[in-house]
Amino acid sequence: MSIIFALLSILFGLALLTYASDWLVEGASSLAKRLRISDLAIGLTIVAFGTSAPELVVSVVSAIQNNVDISVANVIGSNIFNILAILGIAAIIYPLSVTKSTIWKEIPFSLLAVLVLGFLVNANGLDVVNDQLISRSDALVLLSFFVIFLYHVYGMARSAAPDEKKGLPEAGHLPMHKSIIWIVVGLIGLVLGGRFTVDGAITIATWFGVSQTLIGLTIVAAGTSLPELATSVQAARKKKDDIAVGNIVGSNIFNVFFILGVAGLVRPLPINDQLITDGIVAIFATTLLFVSMFVGRSHKIDRWQGVGYLFCYVAYVGYLLVRG
Repeated sequence: MSIIFALLSILFGLALLTYASDWLVEGASSLAKRLRISDLAIGLTIVAFGTSAPELVVSVVSAIQNNVDISVANVIGSNIFNILAILGIAAIIYPLSVTKSTIWKEIPFSLLAVLVLGFLVNANGLDVVNDQLISRSDALVLLSFFVIFLYHVYGMARSAAPDEKKGLPEAGHLPMHKSIIWIVVGLIGLVLGGRFTVDGAITIATWFGVSQTLIGLTIVAAGTSLPELATSVQAARKKKDDIAVGNIVGSNIFNVFFILGVAGLVRPLPINDQLITDGIVAIFATTLLFVSMFVGRSHKIDRWQGVGYLFCYVAYVGYLLVRG
């Protein structure tokens, strides 16, 4: 595969991942509405899954192909990109107000996710023989936390305000058979898009003599975060702060607990020393988000903070390029 073809493969793969996740969300949302599932539950589950589907497919495909560095780097890099780049851009467009529930529940849960990941990677426990490894037992622990998160989401849906519960539509805007077709086509598109993206990324890494970790943390991570970027930027433009922030926080929780959990079941994932450092950056980014809630205007991400987020991300990418 030539370098030009590899670049085209990544671009095509990322585009297919983005469109396919939209198709999946469209079909699944329509089907869920026909089954009289509330908009709140749809947003917290189906939409969250849809925007994280590219990361899921890329990480699982990478694990299957034994390209574990890309599998893990994609998740860690996406979490860093989501907070520092996407929320930075969204806050610059329009300062983001954050609800108390998100500040005291979802953001700490997101921080817990990266802390649990760090503990499992560095702990000699369960069936871990070698340090710095996500074993299959570790993967089950991550998936258990994901189940707890889903229970939290279920509780939120049950305690939704009466007006929100009344928002149940009589039917989805797509016929049943079209909803199913959209879901199937979306899933097929995600699988193919993930394969094109991973293959192209490996070729570029080999061609330039750089690590798969670097490619996974930058090109692949930013590319698979395009759905989150589009969702949060559009939400910021429409001044829908909860969606802009909740989309990112929920995606980061999903990335660690579900995606790495599934990928770790497919194949144990060794973690190299570089990724340990990047994991610390992910913890820093999540902590920065939490601390930002109490700096300046309380419970708000102001434009100057958004600029600070972006500066941190640019500095981080500069460090990655120097590190190689």
